[in-house]
Amino acid sequence: MSFIHSQKPIHIGLVADEPIRLEGLSSIFEHRTQEGKPALLPVTGTLDELLSRSSLEYLVVDLHSSSCGLDTLDAIRRARPALRLIVIGPRDDDELVQNAIIAGARAYLDLTADPHTIRMAIEVVTEGSIWAPRRLLSKLIDRLLRTSDTSLTNAIPHLTSREQQVLDLILLAQSNREIARQLGIEERTVKAHVGRLMRKTGAENRIELSMRALNRPLQPHGYNQQGR
Repeated sequence: MSFIHSQKPIHIGLVADEPIRLEGLSSIFEHRTQEGKPALLPVTGTLDELLSRSSLEYLVVDLHSSSCGLDTLDAIRRARPALRLIVIGPRDDDELVQNAIIAGARAYLDLTADPHTIRMAIEVVTEGSIWAPRRLLSKLIDRLLRTSDTSLTNAIPHLTSREQQVLDLILLAQSNREIARQLGIEERTVKAHVGRLMRKTGAENRIELSMRALNRPLQPHGYNQQGR
């Protein structure tokens, strides 16, 4: 059953104003998906049209387009906070990369990234992980640890034993697919646990969830409860 579920195609929305950029992004999906992985299918349209598609879970945003920028990312986050974003933007702008990730990006690639690299980043994100330069992730972690967000001082939420297991594997940088394989559960079940962990902690993404867990260890529920 889980094998059949994993083969359901994943639709990826493409946001780029310039036709040549949009054509280039669309060409990434001409490559055949590796055996055992779901097919990736591009979806084009205006930003409003893409955001109206409730079944769409992933969005590639090309910041090279004149109308795209952090304001666009913020607007997407407000309209569809659960959307996973793959952002393509200028290189050597560490502040932009950090702000993009905070705004909801799960991957950041510079404008010189080749089609193969972009495709790899998309696959990493669809598997539940994050793609960004390590040095920038380190800076982001330092930034989040220094945050003065008062939500870090809120009461510590209680976790089920299964949620704690999932969180421990997230802290080891495991993807949803890897967590599912290790715990012997379906990937969609892992996604549900991750969603509950984010709601309980108030985290916006996996990086912030990890930082909250490291900054203030979460407590397992008093009962030996197994999440399913």
